[in-house]
Amino acid sequence: MILRVDNIIKSAPRSVQHTGSPFYIHAVILLFVLKCFLLRVPLRRLPSIRSQLRVDGSLQEFLKDHHPDMLGRRYAQCYPPGTLSLRLGRYSEKIYNFMDAQYYGEISLGNPEQNFSVIFDTGSSDLWVPSSYCVSQACGSHGQFKAFESTTFHHDGRRFGINYGSGHLLGVMARDTLKVGALTILNQEFGESVYEPSAAFVMAKFDGVLGMAYPALAEILGNPVFDNMLAQKAVEEPVFSFYLSRTGDSSPEGELLLGGTDETLFTGPINWLPVTAKAYWQIQMDSVAVQGVSSFCRQGCPAIVDTGTSLITGPTNDILHLQQLIGASPTNIGEFLVDCARLSSLPHVTFILGGKEYTLTAEQYVRKLCFSGFHAMDIMTTQGPLWILGDVFLTQFYSIFDRGQDRVGLAIAKHSSAE
Repeated sequence: MILRVDNIIKSAPRSVQHTGSPFYIHAVILLFVLKCFLLRVPLRRLPSIRSQLRVDGSLQEFLKDHHPDMLGRRYAQCYPPGTLSLRLGRYSEKIYNFMDAQYYGEISLGNPEQNFSVIFDTGSSDLWVPSSYCVSQACGSHGQFKAFESTTFHHDGRRFGINYGSGHLLGVMARDTLKVGALTILNQEFGESVYEPSAAFVMAKFDGVLGMAYPALAEILGNPVFDNMLAQKAVEEPVFSFYLSRTGDSSPEGELLLGGTDETLFTGPINWLPVTAKAYWQIQMDSVAVQGVSSFCRQGCPAIVDTGTSLITGPTNDILHLQQLIGASPTNIGEFLVDCARLSSLPHVTFILGGKEYTLTAEQYVRKLCFSGFHAMDIMTTQGPLWILGDVFLTQFYSIFDRGQDRVGLAIAKHSSAE
């Protein structure tokens, strides 16, 4: 934790707190060393693919043509036989919803460095970027990895296919030096995508994805990025944290901190929740209440904390009922509109996690252009229907992901008055 040594200094006897004491000098040196092992990755908040399609008036046509199973049938012959990600219904397991992703950061691959904009996604575990050999239109408008220009590149030879719900991609495996800010990770496995048929990739503001979930979720065999950071002792603690702003006008717009937490970005105590299944960052949710009265998930249900989607999703029957309770009306393409003139009178929605209430006001769960931030998605697990706590939730709460103790921490995020 960034301010940990500061707190040690404050709690020491006054006789050794003065700046000339050996205790003080050693504590300051320790603080400097610890900060060297903490890496801040700035995140930018940009319009999502869904919002761009909506503004262009082409969202309805896109959703019709890009139903996941339909896309799988259309392009199945282009993928290696037996590709698991193309099984019908497989998209329900890979719940990363890049159509709504908004927060991106920068990485580099190779030597000399080649820069890419990626989504740091706790809802997946793979790292991929477009290849210079990619034949799809989407690759032309994004950064492309040029293996022949890197002196540290190692060809892998394996192929991979990933289904991200509304778009598939095909690629080949590689290993090279990865840099995230000042951190260097050697021989990182990653995918070079060579085929991205979905039109969604054309409009994406990001080049690729850097997954931060558990290895069990990976389509690509090998250590995910954060696991390699731990193996190569690149971070002080097996922890990373996210701060996401509510608007693109604040500073910072968002931040990923590798190796610890930043107490200046949240207030109050951290509520720790144990991970119940080590694939997604899955936790147990106690219940969901609307204005403290109508509740869902009454007997408890699994939920995942997912930085890769901006939405909050849940079982269809529950979400449709919730939309009615907040006064949201359906559109002809399955989205729900809210009367923004009535925001102050709409009910609060509260998520109970670890016995603590996490309440969202209408101003917080209604997105731009007055669209509801709740979305129906039926994802079954052995523990029951799965809920997703995406960025609509995470912009209000600082989130901490602790691989050392397999737990997720949540605290109230500090936001500027401008937000």
